[in-house]
Amino acid sequence: MLGLLPNSQRILVVDDEEHIRKIIKFQLEKAGYTVETAEDGVEALKAVEACHPDLLLLDLMMPNMDGYEVCKRLKSNYETNHIPIIMVTAKADLENKLQGFEDGANDYIAKPFAVTELLLRVRNVLQWSQLQRQANPLTGLPGNVAIEKELERRIGNGNKFVFMYADIDNFKAFNDHYGYRRGDDAIKLTSEIILEAVKNGGAGDDFVGHVGGDDFIIISTPDRCDVIANRVVQKFDEGIVKLFDQEDLDRGYVEVLNRKGTVDRFPLLTMTIAVVSNNKSDVDHIARISDIASELKMYGKTLQGSVVVKERRKDGQPLSVGRLEHH
Repeated sequence: MLGLLPNSQRILVVDDEEHIRKIIKFQLEKAGYTVETAEDGVEALKAVEACHPDLLLLDLMMPNMDGYEVCKRLKSNYETNHIPIIMVTAKADLENKLQGFEDGANDYIAKPFAVTELLLRVRNVLQWSQLQRQANPLTGLPGNVAIEKELERRIGNGNKFVFMYADIDNFKAFNDHYGYRRGDDAIKLTSEIILEAVKNGGAGDDFVGHVGGDDFIIISTPDRCDVIANRVVQKFDEGIVKLFDQEDLDRGYVEVLNRKGTVDRFPLLTMTIAVVSNNKSDVDHIARISDIASELKMYGKTLQGSVVVKERRKDGQPLSVGRLEHH
C-alpha cells in the first residue's frame, strides 16, 4: 500500500566469504540501496554502532562470533532491537530456522539463492520495519507519516475517496476521572470498533490510521462511507458504557475536580465523525482536507450524542454541514 524508496535504506551485509559479500553488495547497490559490509560477528557489532543500518543480512556460520550470537546481542539492546535481520545461510533445515527466529531474526534465506528472491525479501522486511516504526504503540495502527502518505497517494491517483476523522468527545474528562489505564482501554476499544466496522462494511483497499490520543482516521470510498461511519458510532455507543462505573451511568455524567477546587460535570463519552469527500468538490491538498475536517468536527461537537457530520458543497456556494443520524 505504501511505497518504499530503496535509496533511503542502508543495509549491512555480514558474511565471512568475501565473494558472497561482493555479490550481495553489488546486487543491492544496483537496486538502489546503500550497502556496508562486515566479515564476522565482532566486526558486525562495530559496524552497526558506526553506520546505524536499517537492515542486516546476517550469515549464520562465521568465525569469532556466529550469526545467532550477533542476533541475540542486537535484539537484547534497546538501541538496536528495532533493526530487522534476515539470516543468510546454507543451513536451511527447520531446526536452524527455528533457532534463528527464536533469537530474533525476521526472515531467512538459504544459500544458494536467486537475486530476485533476495531483493523481494529485503524489500518486504524493510517495508514491514518502516510500518512498525510509524505505528501507534498503543493500537498498532499506522500513524501520521503513513496517514499523510496514504492521503497523498489517494489525491495523486485522482480517484474518489472519503476521509473520515473520528474523535471521542469528552475524552480528557474521562481520562482525568478514571485514570490513564481506563483511558487506554477506551482508545483500544475504539480502534477495535473501527477495524471491525471497516472489515464488515468496507473493502481491502480501505485505510485505518491513529493520529494519536483519541483521534482516528478512516479512508474509504463514497459508496462505503455511510455504512462504516454509522457502524462505528453505533458500536461505540454500545461498547463504551462498559467502561463507566454504574453510578456515573445512572447520573449520565462524570464529575471532575478542576484546578480551582470545584467540581465540573462532563457528559459521558460519545463519538463525532467528520466526513470529507472529494466526490463533489476538489480536495487536492492534505491541508485542505484537514481544514474541512476540523470545521466539521467543531460543529459535530456542538450536537448531542454520537454523530456523523458530512460536508455539503455546491459550486460557488459556501460550506454547509449536514447531520447523518445513526440508528
